[in-house]
Amino acid sequence: MALNLMKAGHELTVWNRTAAACQPLVDAGATLAGSAAEACAASDVTFVMVSTPEAAMACAEAAAPGLGAGKGYVDVSTVDAGTSAAISKLVKGTGAEFLEAPVSGSKAPAEQGALIFMAAGDEPLYARVKGPLEVMGKAHFFLGDVGAGAKMKLIVNSVMGSMMASFAEGLSLTEAAALDQDTLLQIISLGAINTPMYALKGPNMIKGVYPPAFPLKHQQKDMRLALALGDELAPEMPVAAAANEMYKTARRMGKDDEDFSAVIAAIGRK
Repeated sequence: MALNLMKAGHELTVWNRTAAACQPLVDAGATLAGSAAEACAASDVTFVMVSTPEAAMACAEAAAPGLGAGKGYVDVSTVDAGTSAAISKLVKGTGAEFLEAPVSGSKAPAEQGALIFMAAGDEPLYARVKGPLEVMGKAHFFLGDVGAGAKMKLIVNSVMGSMMASFAEGLSLTEAAALDQDTLLQIISLGAINTPMYALKGPNMIKGVYPPAFPLKHQQKDMRLALALGDELAPEMPVAAAANEMYKTARRMGKDDEDFSAVIAAIGRK
């Protein structure tokens, strides 16, 4: 994401809790800040991406001293609506504008500038950052008030996680039935349930290797947050709940940092 912004001519000031993670960007010409607040102070708009709601809140608290009137803070992390609302309140208390803009897409789409942004919050800030969003992504949507983007992202990832769990079951059942798993992939690819995710993940799942594009621990976190949203709003979510148990089983098997397709391990694969 950041490299694509630099290639498009944007000047970047970067910061990471792990300083070494910034080195490729610094080598490409970015300026390294000494703190989150320093990065915000040096920037008109700050984009933030971290892995958990707790980390997103901590980052906003650390960044706040560098924010103020005229600045924008865009959090593209996947968090629950309550956390996003708390971050918005903190950011807007400094006089800055806030936008949540979680993304759909993993490592390859991020590198290719093909992410999908689900934005909500201050619409004037959304208008300001359309250019950078179009550099980093292939589509962006403005969904309204803070929380709408967070909810939409959790719904998307809940559907994705359930689809992957079902696909893993199908591959395992194919193997148990002494049928060819590659043929299953071909049949699926020709029908109405074809999806790029199955074509991308299926061959490695058959081999039992799971190079991480989207870590399984993050998928399970998103399933958990989506189920909590379901508990709040009251619809039944039995499919997502069952899939979540599969991801929890895979986590107990040590698959946290492997790709979320490693959920197949929960039904007997290594």
